[in-house]
Amino acid sequence: MRVFGKPYRTIWPSEKDNATIHIIDQRHLPHRFVVEELRTVSEVCTAIREMHVRGAGLIGATAGFGMHLAALAAPEHDFAGFMRKAADDLVRTRPTASNLAWAVKRQLEAITQETTLAAQRAKAFAVACEIADEDAEFCRRIGEHGKGIIAELSRRKNGGVVNILTHCNAGWLAFVDYGSATAPIYAAHAEGIKVHVWVDETRPWLQGAKLTAWELKEEGVAHTLIADNTGGHLMQHGMVDMVIVGTDRTTRCGDVANKIGTYLKALAAHDNGVPFYVALPSSTFDWGIRDGLSEIPIEQRSGEEITHIRGLNEAAEMTTIAIAPPATPCANYGFDVTPARLITGLISERGVMQASEGDILRLYPEQK
Repeated sequence: MRVFGKPYRTIWPSEKDNATIHIIDQRHLPHRFVVEELRTVSEVCTAIREMHVRGAGLIGATAGFGMHLAALAAPEHDFAGFMRKAADDLVRTRPTASNLAWAVKRQLEAITQETTLAAQRAKAFAVACEIADEDAEFCRRIGEHGKGIIAELSRRKNGGVVNILTHCNAGWLAFVDYGSATAPIYAAHAEGIKVHVWVDETRPWLQGAKLTAWELKEEGVAHTLIADNTGGHLMQHGMVDMVIVGTDRTTRCGDVANKIGTYLKALAAHDNGVPFYVALPSSTFDWGIRDGLSEIPIEQRSGEEITHIRGLNEAAEMTTIAIAPPATPCANYGFDVTPARLITGLISERGVMQASEGDILRLYPEQK
């Protein structure tokens, strides 16, 4: 997608040296566009843990390149042991997103098929690039499949504006390109379908305000930023035609874990008859679990993310301020689980399906 009119991905290897991986450091957006260089698996772990990168697909792609950097550093006499430790360190950084463990496992399985150090290192780089390219292509396909849903809503409104509510950032910044929830929006916009996006601010990290609003502005998509608790009111007054969100982990039965607050949007949508869609590449499925509420681990993060807020002051300086009394006790859950019964449909790279095991397996029969 575009930044100041120039095409970018969220992660890419240096053209001169594949030992350097570039990322967009999202902590500085929307006020500054900063490209960070990663050269060690430790730096990759920090980037994932401290949210220089975030979003299911991008976390997976970053982990893939982390394993590549680990392979470059691994000594020949203990290559396997070094890679296992790197894998463990990467997986521990964020517990909820399934793409992370999926990418690390994919790398380990591929690397172990090679017998020489040079071949193992070459394979790790090749697989990292495959993961990134696949993520971008899958998101493009999600856009094509989801575009039809938006087009049908537009037809029902005689070509009027389709109002779409999002929560958190499931845009191209959360993946390698296109995004999941935003991919159908971008595809519809590119075809001239009139769309308008209600952008949840998404406390406490404000990914909607900082990232989704910035993305949509760069792509020229009409949007309005709202406080997190506004969505239900808009739905009650017929101002939302559909909700579309992403997911960090999805069970084989269709429960989804997404940014905290998603469940409340699903409840409001259900109560008001508003279609609620979840967009995801298949790497976000956790095929080994069925019950999202009992089986998906929910990350708990520092309370400082709630009690403090970071932004640009009047002097155009990045600063952090406190917004709660000192030593206020906090509970900062990063995600919640939306049950399949509240979901109108899942949009993946293979098409649109119901949030049920039977229909999911219709598109993914190899998982039976």
